[in-house]
Amino acid sequence: MIDRLIGEFDRALRTLAAPARSTRPVPGKDLPDVPLDEAARKNVAALMRVNHVGEVCAQALYQGQALTSRDPRTRETLREAAHEEVEHLAWTAQRIGELGGRTSLLNPLWYGGALAIGVVAGLAGDKWNLGFLAETEKQVAAHLQGHLARVPEQDQRSRAIIAQMKEDEAEHAALALQLGGAALPVPVRQAMKLASRVMTGTAYWI
Repeated sequence: MIDRLIGEFDRALRTLAAPARSTRPVPGKDLPDVPLDEAARKNVAALMRVNHVGEVCAQALYQGQALTSRDPRTRETLREAAHEEVEHLAWTAQRIGELGGRTSLLNPLWYGGALAIGVVAGLAGDKWNLGFLAETEKQVAAHLQGHLARVPEQDQRSRAIIAQMKEDEAEHAALALQLGGAALPVPVRQAMKLASRVMTGTAYWI
């Protein structure tokens, strides 16, 4: 148990402090990086910061859910999803750097809050754990679709990253439902959307 806790603590440190590494090609890496005017550049960098925060939260959520999941298959599903989210963490961080932006100053806070939520979701039982995963990914996919509408058409690099992330999130949601995830009650889904609005609105600026 102690070894496992040490491993999870190391995972948290790597998410927050170490550069994420991608084994998949960065979407849009071969597309031209068209210069943006100052306002557009700052806007896209802020949107990518929001997406990066979402990936930090995803790592913490999956970690918390896996810690308290009772089913080995569910734990493995969560770990595989978290592994793909590391790719997203690397892609968004790289794009933020290319745009001259920065990641959120509140990442440790986001991580801690998401970890606590993940632990609670895991304790609720595996069908709710998987249901929470599915609903989270569905909301993230919708959020990314909204970002595609806000990123200039000429910024094909950012759009390629967001589009691939959206596709991956939809696949995670579908898998969680296939494995027995239950539909969450409406009040829970609404509370998740409200929490997401608070996080995204804050991360856009800080």
